[in-house]
Amino acid sequence: MEAVLSRKEQIEKTATALFKSKGFSATSMRDLANALGIEAASIYSHIKSKEEILQRVCFRMAQEFFDALDAAESIDGPATEKLKRAIAAHVQVLTKNTAASAVFLHEWRHLSEPYLTEYLLLRDKYEGRFREIIRRGINSGEFSVPDEKFAALTVFSGLNWIHTWYKPEGKMNPAQIAENLSAMLLTGLNNTQKDITLTPTHLNTPN
Repeated sequence: MEAVLSRKEQIEKTATALFKSKGFSATSMRDLANALGIEAASIYSHIKSKEEILQRVCFRMAQEFFDALDAAESIDGPATEKLKRAIAAHVQVLTKNTAASAVFLHEWRHLSEPYLTEYLLLRDKYEGRFREIIRRGINSGEFSVPDEKFAALTVFSGLNWIHTWYKPEGKMNPAQIAENLSAMLLTGLNNTQKDITLTPTHLNTPN
């Protein structure tokens, strides 16, 4: 049985879907009210502005990514295994709510200060943890890449378009998607597969 959402949760869920389909800038409070079937004025008794919703979505998603990564990194092991678990954690969060994932990845640009700076700092911190895993793999001889930042960007370019095509009823579940993407991405990093190299050109799709 689906949980009954509060009015504030209904507003956030509906706004998130509109932000994904129309973009934050093109979505008005009237659009939101119409989608909810209520008067626009009544929305303000629950939220101050549509940016408040954007803030809630972006920072809640950031926390979910960090929580998942914390769990993935809590188990000791070689860099290859840590990166596999980190990729799986990232995929799980992306596929849990594709509308929120799309907003998190694309609409953050509309955050005002100081929220924009805070978001960017969190993003860099999160990506930095992937870079650190890759750096350890380079140092241990597991990975053969010229630069951990380049490698991390390649990994994210291969992951952050999932929300555009993933469907819960599709052929692969999140664990299978993570397994397949890990195999593809790690092939390009693995020091034992020097004859096969994946580049961002192969991985970049609109995201």
